[in-house]
Amino acid sequence: MPTGAEAAAYRCDRAAVRRAFGRAASSYDAAAIVQAEARDELLRRLDYVAVEPRLVVDAGAGTGQASRALKHRYPRARVVAVDVAFAMLRASGRRAWWRRAPPFDRLCGDLERLPFADASVDLLFSNLALPWCDPDRALAEARRVLAPRGLLSLTTFGPDTLRELRAAWAQVDAGAHVIPFIDMHDLGDALVRAGFEQPVLDVERRTLQYAELADLVAALRASGSRNVLAARARGLTGRRKARAVREAYERERRDGRLPASCEIVFAHAWAAVAPTAARPRDDPAVIPLETLRNGLRDRRRR
Repeated sequence: MPTGAEAAAYRCDRAAVRRAFGRAASSYDAAAIVQAEARDELLRRLDYVAVEPRLVVDAGAGTGQASRALKHRYPRARVVAVDVAFAMLRASGRRAWWRRAPPFDRLCGDLERLPFADASVDLLFSNLALPWCDPDRALAEARRVLAPRGLLSLTTFGPDTLRELRAAWAQVDAGAHVIPFIDMHDLGDALVRAGFEQPVLDVERRTLQYAELADLVAALRASGSRNVLAARARGLTGRRKARAVREAYERERRDGRLPASCEIVFAHAWAAVAPTAARPRDDPAVIPLETLRNGLRDRRRR
C-alpha cells in the first residue's frame, strides 16, 4: 500500500467520486458485470459465517442490489444502504418500489465518514467500494462502527486489475491514470492495523474482452469507474496522446479481442473486542438524504 507522499499522490478526490457514480446511476446495473459477479459471490460467502445481525450496513450500496438481498437474508434486521452518490440511492428507491422488494433504509454518506454511532453495526457489507477510498481511513471507520465481534465482509480490486490499461498509459506518460489497487497481503495488514481479527482473504481473477479500447472506456464510465485521483491531470486528453495509448493497448490484442484483467479480493474479518477511538460528531462529510432532497428542490426553483 502506498505510504507518505506516494499515498497522497494516489488519493481519490471525494467530490469527483461522488460525481462519477452519480452520473453512472442510470447505466450502472447494465454495465457493472464484474461488480454483480463479485456481489453475488460475496453474498454466498455469508452462508459460511454465523451471524444474526440487528443492524446491517451495505457500504457503497450503489443501486441497492445487495441491500435487497441482505434484507431477504436477514428479514428481522434493519438494513441501511449507504452511498456517496445521491443519484444511486434515488435509483435504488425506484427499483425497490417497482420490484416490491422488502424495505431497506437509504443514507447518503462517505465510507471514510460513516454516519453511524460507535459499535452500533453488526454486519458491514461492502462490494467493490474500497478502491475509491483511502483504505486505512475506510477500514478504521468500519472498525469504529462495528460492534465487538461484528463482521466486515468486503471485496476490492487487486493490483492486476486493468494492468493492460495501466501499462499502455505508462508507455505514453508518467501521470496517474489508473488507481493503484491494494494488494491482498497489504489489505490483510491494513485490517489488522485497523483492529480486526481473524481476517480471511482470497483472490479470484476474471478477464473481460472488448473489440476496441473505446468499448472498455465506455464500460468503465458507465459503471462509474473514472479517473478520480486527486493527482490526475485536469482537462481533456489530446488526440495524439489518446492515439498513443490506443496503439500501446493494441499490442495486447489476442484472437481479435482486447483483454481487460480483473483481480477481485474477497475478505472477511471480525471486529476485535477492544474499543476504538470515536469520531467527532457533526461530521460535514455525512449528508442526510433529506438534506440532499431539499437541496435539489432549491436548485430546481432557481
